[in-house]
Amino acid sequence: MNQIAAPVSPATQDAGEFINQIATRAAGLGREMAAIFGALDDVTKVSTRQGETFSKLEHDIAEFARSNGAIDSDARNAEQVAQKARDAVEGALAGTRGLAQAVERVETGLDAVMKVLKQVSTAAAEIEQIAFQTRIVAFNASVEAVRAGERGRGFAVVAEAVKELAQKVQDSSQQIKSTVIELGTRIDQLATDADAGTGRNAAAEAVDRAIDTFRTAFGEVEQTIKGIAGSAGANTAVGEAARAAVVELSGELKEANHSVKVASSRAESLLALSEAMVELTAQSGIVTEDTPFIERVIEVADRIGALFEDALMRGDLTLEQMFDDHYRPVPGSNPQQFVTDFTELTDRLLPPLQEPMLTLSDKVVFCAAVDRNGYLPTHNRKFSRPQGRDPAWNMANSRNRRMFNDRTGLAAGGNQQRFLLQMYRREMGNGNFVLMKDLSAPIWVRGRHWGGLRFAYSF
Repeated sequence: MNQIAAPVSPATQDAGEFINQIATRAAGLGREMAAIFGALDDVTKVSTRQGETFSKLEHDIAEFARSNGAIDSDARNAEQVAQKARDAVEGALAGTRGLAQAVERVETGLDAVMKVLKQVSTAAAEIEQIAFQTRIVAFNASVEAVRAGERGRGFAVVAEAVKELAQKVQDSSQQIKSTVIELGTRIDQLATDADAGTGRNAAAEAVDRAIDTFRTAFGEVEQTIKGIAGSAGANTAVGEAARAAVVELSGELKEANHSVKVASSRAESLLALSEAMVELTAQSGIVTEDTPFIERVIEVADRIGALFEDALMRGDLTLEQMFDDHYRPVPGSNPQQFVTDFTELTDRLLPPLQEPMLTLSDKVVFCAAVDRNGYLPTHNRKFSRPQGRDPAWNMANSRNRRMFNDRTGLAAGGNQQRFLLQMYRREMGNGNFVLMKDLSAPIWVRGRHWGGLRFAYSF
């Protein structure tokens, strides 16, 4: 067994007792500083989350303001479009009314034309009758002229001229009659169309009433759009005010977060100072309450390194596998667990060495080896239960195959001095924490630093 405590002569017993008291008080200071550092770390985490929340809130409010601006702009555009649409509808309505009035005027005019055409047709018929009678008279006159011989020759010429004129008049009257008939047919069609136009006028009046209703509804829509635009404008103003307030709060939170980080850094420095005082006391050769634990941890760490080298000699795994740092997540684990090429080996070799360490004192909480990155492959059996559905329960009871890369875990895994004594606040899940000492000694494999053996115990 490695010895770190040299014999103390009677002449130095008083000095040793004094140093021991200093170590005890330094440990008490370290305990308080560990609690303060842990609390400040919690505040820092909360402050950081709040800062992220405020940043997101600021972004969301800015998006809200932009959206309201877009709504305001769209509403105003919609209002203009609605006004144009209403004007266009009223113009179409006026055109419809004008068309209906024109159709009525055409229908009235067609009635008058039909009356005139009927009069023309009647007159043409009378002219045709007169022409017919004139032709008869001219014919009779021609007959009488022939009977009169030479004396009736001139009269015969006149009778023939009258006959020809009567024929032309009759032909013209028939042409007029035919034209009047054709005009009558066309006017009848126009009248029919006019009647249909009158029907359309009735339909147009119905449309007119519908459009009046539409116009009223459209006016209400315009008022609603104006209301939306006004509300959007008001919301934009409120959003801008809220964003300004959030920006101000975010700035204050950042300042507070910075102050907490400064305080946390100073608390960490004081914690490290108290740890150094306790560690120096242990290294001085004066026996303290930590001395038996230190000696045993160094011994077991050396034995673990020897077991790893024996496994390499047997070919259980290669040196590369022994130092594997490709941490493969265990699917479905929460908190996340990992496996490496050496996890199976540590599950087989470490329990016989780690479990007896728990019996050294009632103060002992755990004893487990970690690699240089803080990965803990094989924990004590009481902390290696299969994970369940409750992450908080898993946090306290399923601590094997976990990555403990916090300040204490990384320092324990990375320490290459003979031993390292730290003080920290251990998270146990459900918001529970335990203040304890963390003693570690390095594990070496073929001259390479593999990690360290952690040994935690209460004050």
